[in-house]
Amino acid sequence: MQAYVLLSCVSGYEKEIISELKSISTVVEVNGIWGKYDIFVKISSMELLGIEKTIEKIRSIKQITASDTMHVIYGQGGSVDELDKG
Repeated sequence: MQAYVLLSCVSGYEKEIISELKSISTVVEVNGIWGKYDIFVKISSMELLGIEKTIEKIRSIKQITASDTMHVIYGQGGSVDELDKG
């Protein structure tokens, strides 16, 4: 299972938060971004519970001010579907 999380944070804490996010085993990608959100996070876990626990851990970081989570939908022909074929 995969999910994407967009985060807003207190200005100036981006590098600290990114470093903390990289230490979470289910976080497979994290990048600073410009726009409405400050950080992009890709999560991967074999179980939904793993995704949920990771999101809880991310949202507990004090300098994060807002988040949006998007779960991947399988079966629509996207790139995750192609990975399942291989």
